Amino acid sequence: MTPDQLKNRTKHFSLRVIRLVDALPKRKTAMVIGMQLLRCATSVGANYRAACRAQSKADFAAKMSIVETEADESVFWLELLVEAGVLKDTLVTALIAEANELTASRSSIPQNSQNSRLQNRKSTALNRQSTIHNHQSTIANHHGSGTWCSARTFTFPEV
Repeated sequence: MTPDQLKNRTKHFSLRVIRLVDALPKRKTAMVIGMQLLRCATSVGANYRAACRAQSKADFAAKMSIVETEADESVFWLELLVEAGVLKDTLVTALIAEANELTASRSSIPQNSQNSRLQNRKSTALNRQSTIHNHQSTIANHHGSGTWCSARTFTFPEV
């Protein structure tokens, strides 16, 4: 599964939970459990997107751990809604299955795409450092060749 496919999948999961919570009975128990479910289920997609923008492998792993934890917590609240008699299990079976699959999502995420993004960022940073170094060398070379007029003014060498 590609990162974009998983982004869509986690968003779709969040939307399904939003619809479910909106349809819950207006009892206090249902409302409290529904809010807990809503928070963790929508967090799954948000944290997966954050993981896609991770700055390091450790950052990626930490954010994916949050995705797994929130998906697992979603399963807990869905099961609680059933066991408390708020919903019939047939209404949440597909959502529980999806949340369980998302809990195991780390193994389905292509590490190569994450690694290549991190390599591209490192490469860009190294290129910037190299460019800065080249500019510093150019200035130093011009300073040595007498094209440096003063400490504040730089004249370009004649071509």
